[in-house]
Amino acid sequence: MSIYVGNLSYSVTQDDLTKVFSEYGAVTRVQLPTDRETGRARGFGFVEMESSAAEDAAIQSLDGAEWMGRVMKVNKARPREEKSTRSGGGSWGKSNGGYSGQY
Repeated sequence: MSIYVGNLSYSVTQDDLTKVFSEYGAVTRVQLPTDRETGRARGFGFVEMESSAAEDAAIQSLDGAEWMGRVMKVNKARPREEKSTRSGGGSWGKSNGGYSGQY
């Protein structure tokens, strides 16, 4: 399972997160997504730990804690949602453009 860590400083590094979370157990992986265009950190990350007990301890202790001038949001990560190739949709190819013509 993964831990979501939000409201991070944009200057945080993978090493920074590893150090903080390793106080609660062995960290196996840290991910810090970056913006595609700027390459800048997006302000959140994911941490994986060796045991669920370590994850629970880290979540319990770090959620709401102030770190690097920000109050962290720490919880179990939700599975990534599948995104459809089109959003909204429903009226593609209809000649009336979605209007019924009746008032």
